[in-house]
Amino acid sequence: MLKIAFIIDPIALLDPLHDTSVALMEAAQLLGHQVWITQANSLSVVASKAWATLESVQLQKAELVAGRWVIKSPWYQLGDRIFAPLETMDAVFMRTDPPIDSLYLYATYILDYIDTKTLVVNNPQGLRAANEKMYALQFTNSIPETIVSPDKQVIREFMEAKGAAILKPLGNKAGEGILYLEPGDRNFNSIVELSTFQGRIPVMVQTFLPAAKQGDKRIILLDGEPIGALNRLSSGNEFRNNMAAGGTVAQTEITEREQAICSELAPKLQADGLYFVGIDVIGGYLTEVNVTSPTGIREIDRLEATHLGQQVIQWVEQKQ
Repeated sequence: MLKIAFIIDPIALLDPLHDTSVALMEAAQLLGHQVWITQANSLSVVASKAWATLESVQLQKAELVAGRWVIKSPWYQLGDRIFAPLETMDAVFMRTDPPIDSLYLYATYILDYIDTKTLVVNNPQGLRAANEKMYALQFTNSIPETIVSPDKQVIREFMEAKGAAILKPLGNKAGEGILYLEPGDRNFNSIVELSTFQGRIPVMVQTFLPAAKQGDKRIILLDGEPIGALNRLSSGNEFRNNMAAGGTVAQTEITEREQAICSELAPKLQADGLYFVGIDVIGGYLTEVNVTSPTGIREIDRLEATHLGQQVIQWVEQKQ
């Protein structure tokens, strides 16, 4: 039996029918392991070791009923509360949602002081190195044409050359702050000024991919290997395909081109200790590499009758 800690947002705010952290904790429990939870603001360094205020948790098991996840309420129960070194855990999952603020950054520094015998998913140094937008830029064979700049004129010239573009803040999640740019928009200056905080903060701008109408594919990678995927489709007049923006999900397959993208990423992900990752692909182009709290397990399991959470925990068992 392993002891596995999950650094998460407040558990009462998680959606047990959607949240991948819950799916992973549930899988660990079903496989006979102890599950403990904590938060980024409950971490400490004492005697040059990382410590945390940890609470044990027991979860109800979600069940598929008529193609939908259901769970009994209350879906979790907290148990013992301890203050202990994180090296007493066999594995620690860092699963705090963006934004990547000072608290998140300091938490990764604290996690550096966990003894290396404890597996940390994902590696804190890798998390600091991998801004979810910027990290993709190094994979030049896989990404669409992209710039990163705070400069309004640079952004305008790129957008006009491409005909249309997508602007993305570098630190948000779930489609927050993503904007569609096109020539002739009289709001262009205001859009860029607001997004860059008057030219002080860079943003990512990518050429618009018309294939987005056919969906935005989320592929889950475990230790560099794709283990599942789903297609996210926008609803109504919304151009974003994110589930948090009202998008729906559908079954999909991993294409040969997408497998090649995964193969290009794998050595770098493994070298950086980024073991559990969700990549976003539109029309055969890599658009983001999600490393902080990638989601999608519940949806893939529902669509494909898989057990990805258990696959992840079994991988953790093999790493011990």
